[in-house]
Amino acid sequence: MRLFGKVAEFSAAFALFVLVVMTIGAVFMRYFIGQPLQWTEEMSGMLMIWVVMLGGVVAERDRAHLTIPFLMEMLPGKLRRVIAVLVAVLSIALLLYMAWLGYRLAEMAQFKVTQLLKVSWFWIDLAVPVGALATAIYTLYWLIHDIKQSDSGDKMQ
Repeated sequence: MRLFGKVAEFSAAFALFVLVVMTIGAVFMRYFIGQPLQWTEEMSGMLMIWVVMLGGVVAERDRAHLTIPFLMEMLPGKLRRVIAVLVAVLSIALLLYMAWLGYRLAEMAQFKVTQLLKVSWFWIDLAVPVGALATAIYTLYWLIHDIKQSDSGDKMQ
């Protein structure tokens, strides 16, 4: 799981780095050289989709998604654990459904290409199933981890 997480983190960070450098270059070319780079807007959109989906994977790995613990902390321990498991299972189900729909979308768009760069929309849309599936894997990992912890007497997160 560590390698899996590092690959997702590196990929998101690299895509974000390329996005920032490309945007700075595009601004420089447009306003200082007077020769705008037409393809940068298209590429920015592609990279942003991948950054968001891979960033979501990294956030799930680090348990950094937004939560509101106030309500959960008011519940008794057993009910809190049941709800935490239910939320994780429903999240996994929705993520797997999202991955399936995302892959179907990518398949349908495989022969459609972007206007300037002529990149197949398959590669752009593939970010959704990749991100959703990887996030589901981490959600399952944390669910198993929390169940093992609660069996040993520790508190579920």
